[in-house]
Amino acid sequence: MRYTGVILTAELPRVEFSLACNDLVASGRDRKPSALVEVSVVDPHKQHLVSHACTEIVEANKDPLFLTGVTFPSEYPASQETQVKLTVYDAKDKSHESSSFLGTASFSIGDLLRAKDEQLTLSLRSSDGGCTAGTVVVSRLKMGEMEEVDVDHITTDIPSQKCPLVCESASHAVDRDNNPLTGPVFKNPVCKVYRFQTVDTKWMLVREQMEECTLSFTVPTQLLSLYIQEDMSRVQDLRELGELSPHWDNLRKEVMTRYGETISSYQETLAELDKVTGQSFKPSCCKAQKSLEFIPINLHTQRMRVTCPRKTDACYDIVTVGAPAAHIQGFKCGGLQRLLSRYEAEKKSFSTAYQCIYYSPEHTAKAQEVLSTMSLLQPLITGLADQVLRAAQERSSAGLRDALKGLSDKTEQFVHTLKDELVKSALLALHAARPGYVSKNQRPAAVQGGQHQGRVHQASEQNQNPVQELPGHSPATLVAENTVLCNNVEGSQTTTGGESGTFTLKHQGSIPHHKEYDEEEWDRVWASVAKCLNCVIAMVDKFLEDDNSKQEPAPEQQQPQQQQQLADVITSHSPGHWREQLYPPVTRLKECVTEVVETAKKAMTFVLLQEAACSIPQGFLLQQRRDVVFSQALAALACGFVMKLYAGVQDKGFLRQLHLVGVVAQFESLLSTYSEEIGMLEDMEIGISDLQRVVFKITEAKTEDLSDLQPLVCGRRDHFTVEVPLPRLFFQSLPEEMKEGKPLRVFPVLFNVGINEQQTIAERFGDISLQERINQKNFEILEAYYKTLSEKAPLECLPCFQTQADIKELLETLGQNVVTKKRKNVEILWIAGAICRRLNGIRFTSCKSAKDRTSMSVTLEQCALLRDEHQLSKDYFIRALDCMRSRLTQGDIVQWEDPEAGAVTENKPVSRHFYPIALLLVSSHLLVVWLILSLVFLLAKYQ
Repeated sequence: MRYTGVILTAELPRVEFSLACNDLVASGRDRKPSALVEVSVVDPHKQHLVSHACTEIVEANKDPLFLTGVTFPSEYPASQETQVKLTVYDAKDKSHESSSFLGTASFSIGDLLRAKDEQLTLSLRSSDGGCTAGTVVVSRLKMGEMEEVDVDHITTDIPSQKCPLVCESASHAVDRDNNPLTGPVFKNPVCKVYRFQTVDTKWMLVREQMEECTLSFTVPTQLLSLYIQEDMSRVQDLRELGELSPHWDNLRKEVMTRYGETISSYQETLAELDKVTGQSFKPSCCKAQKSLEFIPINLHTQRMRVTCPRKTDACYDIVTVGAPAAHIQGFKCGGLQRLLSRYEAEKKSFSTAYQCIYYSPEHTAKAQEVLSTMSLLQPLITGLADQVLRAAQERSSAGLRDALKGLSDKTEQFVHTLKDELVKSALLALHAARPGYVSKNQRPAAVQGGQHQGRVHQASEQNQNPVQELPGHSPATLVAENTVLCNNVEGSQTTTGGESGTFTLKHQGSIPHHKEYDEEEWDRVWASVAKCLNCVIAMVDKFLEDDNSKQEPAPEQQQPQQQQQLADVITSHSPGHWREQLYPPVTRLKECVTEVVETAKKAMTFVLLQEAACSIPQGFLLQQRRDVVFSQALAALACGFVMKLYAGVQDKGFLRQLHLVGVVAQFESLLSTYSEEIGMLEDMEIGISDLQRVVFKITEAKTEDLSDLQPLVCGRRDHFTVEVPLPRLFFQSLPEEMKEGKPLRVFPVLFNVGINEQQTIAERFGDISLQERINQKNFEILEAYYKTLSEKAPLECLPCFQTQADIKELLETLGQNVVTKKRKNVEILWIAGAICRRLNGIRFTSCKSAKDRTSMSVTLEQCALLRDEHQLSKDYFIRALDCMRSRLTQGDIVQWEDPEAGAVTENKPVSRHFYPIALLLVSSHLLVVWLILSLVFLLAKYQ
């Protein structure tokens, strides 16, 4: 099937083949060769060789069977005339630096496809082109076909085993790699193929496919635009606060200046990102590049597809990404978790210095929630009110009843939001910040000629603070006793921004006293909304009751007369009779809602003003750091969600679980709790936790063009929604709840276990409490998710595994491990990963740059899955692990080996640096010297 704009149909299908050699002759007659085969392709345009792939090394075997195969994906520009060159080398040691040429052979892809049983036996030509150095056998691998070929003359390096060259599998296997939903988000696939032996001497075929994700750039770009819009809206709200006393007006201008700097910085970053073309991921070498700080590091997806004898194909997906962290801002003072804790502790003293009211993070979050809810509900209420009038115009009883129900629900939700005590107390605080405010307990003295009104506050130290009874606040953290003086500074004059520019505040002496603030006024304001709604409901009920009474059936003898009377009544009223009577109360309802929104919006904006004013400049810097970390985390989450949705779009059980409960997203972190990686882990903890504010929605794509299939992000910092478009064919097969736009929740959890040499130092001489706290906290989240899933969704929705380990037992084991004091307890990661897969979750693996440690973890997990779920032979476990971890060093290497490289990179020895910890621990003197040198190095680095 061909989908326009989604997948390209190539003329040549996927071609994959395995390699084996016979009768190889080593350079030294007294030893067996350690062979590897380099595969090159002749470039049809430039007529020169391009390195394509390379096998692993099979040591000391003259008849080697290579487990690493060669693949030409369907999107690869190959044809039947494509020439393939095989070059066999004898690698005398693992460094590959002293390897000797054994022989070479060539063939075309068409030769392989036309050969009997799609198998070629080629002679290897030596360097002089004369003698034969052995033979190489090329056999096409067929995924998803039942076929077995017994070739006696090709054996493995394990004695007494015969090798079928073509893997057998279930004939009804579904080729997931041809899923049409791979083009919009995932691109530049790099494939590797292997064949491994099972415990019953059968052969499984394993294909790895790594892809880049376009969301690495599109999600951060959209987030930056939303950040800019939100901050510009905040600035506009601050302007609309109206006149404030000189003290508050100066704070407002300073906050607006800070917002302007943030907006300018984000606009510059967005402009730089718009210049980036043709790049789908950020390599780790660019982590210090300012313009790319919002982009996640090395975000890739990896899918392992397994074809086993007489079993359905299985796929295992994982997302690899560098730890979400603000590398540009550094970690000298720690990461977000530590900085935020310190900031909240110091903010009370800031509030005293700036003469602000201290609001806790809960109050600030509540203010943002009220603003967000009002902005969402006001247009809904207005639209439903208009819908009521349209139904009344049409005299549609059913339409009127439905519209009224919606209007009633949304209005009640609106009123409930405004009943919060924070709104009431914030209005009182805002009233106290107006010029010329006079508190209720203040008694003005007689005003003498030429004296300013501000003189009446000379005894202000005896006045009660107008906001000191604010719920949840301590009087010690409120406005100082001379707050009223700040509102009436004698002879002060200042300029602030208004809706149409700037305006000048008059001298305080020319401003009349404000009337005393009536604390019950706000209760009457929002209560008027409920009264207007009750009036509309009563009137509609009367209309419907009268309409029903007129349509009641009459006795048969009176029916003609009754029908005539009813017709006369209906025609005597104009069609707009209901609408004319409903229009005044409905209009009044909309006006009351608008009035309440304007009042509450100013109050909540004043709360945010005070929160921002008492946190200058640290609060703005922390918000920028949080924005950076969240952007990286959301890009990774969106990538994983889309990958999971594409893979399970036809899985009814998964879709049911998704809309009933949600999906768990398990982040596996390998960061150490030492040096700057502590700061990275603290950043990552907050970034992953902030993902709880994200929901997903599935929408129907307008067209099947790639641009219409890109996920869209909308919302504001306290709540984001990611809309994932699907082609009509797939969208129509979704459950009704998802098609109606039900928000889909994600439950992010983070487990961290440091595994490198720095973690050894941290566990012996440092502090690992951060890691322990993170693991314990997220275990509780995972346990709560499973409990909710068990209550709301049938466990039949979950996938089946060969190892029938009960999820409840795995959770108990995980709970024991997170509280056990054990060094480098990697069992936490293994068990958490197993639980995630059994819960249909999304798997992520991270380290500092998503390279060495991440690749080691992913390959070990893949081999463990092959062993536990597909009966990988124990004799092949280490070989399989070596194949997946192998780095090509003979000739050029492809992008698979180094995801940060281009299509082809030069062969350079892989350098790894390990601290000689074991040697240092032998002598305490050496250890002391090493610690001193490390300290000197760190000091020099951060100076």
